[in-house]
Amino acid sequence: MHDIAILIPAAGSSSRMKGRDKLTEEVEGLPLLRRQAKRAIFTGAHVSVTIPCHDHPRAAALAGLPVQLVAVPDSELGMSASIRRGISFLPHGIRAVMILPADMPDVETADILRLVEGFRATPFPMLQQATAADGTPGHPVLFPADCFPALQQLTGDKGARDVLRANEHRVRRIALPGQRALTDLDTPEAWDMWRARQTPIPA
Repeated sequence: MHDIAILIPAAGSSSRMKGRDKLTEEVEGLPLLRRQAKRAIFTGAHVSVTIPCHDHPRAAALAGLPVQLVAVPDSELGMSASIRRGISFLPHGIRAVMILPADMPDVETADILRLVEGFRATPFPMLQQATAADGTPGHPVLFPADCFPALQQLTGDKGARDVLRANEHRVRRIALPGQRALTDLDTPEAWDMWRARQTPIPA
């Protein structure tokens, strides 16, 4: 797995959280960002996490984990800044990178591995995109190394959608259970609804 990288973009401002940081919200006793990084680490892949700066609370949330921290000084420019910088700092010899949003707590280690296995199973490099159980496209998405130059040219806050669209002819879609590939938590209301679903109903 050392030739596969997982990039977790975590340099955004959580601007829709009304003063809270969605990536340090606690899930199962851990800051969400740390929990997601551990799920990525368990795959055995190289894990890189972008953060606003090295003294940011998100860096502290990752203390002691074997992840590559990449500071993004121009993070205000949007998701593209995280992707550009994260790709630029990947180790030599990486064959593919999976972009794993940090605010998707339903994505499991096994889901990540399914995309990696899908990539390895094809005779030529194909993009691997997770979908909901009903086929609705979502995240994460794995990009072969030949997409890296295009990822480094991204601008704005659209993520890697343009690169995905340009390579539509070689996208392999992999359905994950339920809504795992779609659930992201970027508002207090989304967090409240998600937490309510995690609480067992008393008998």
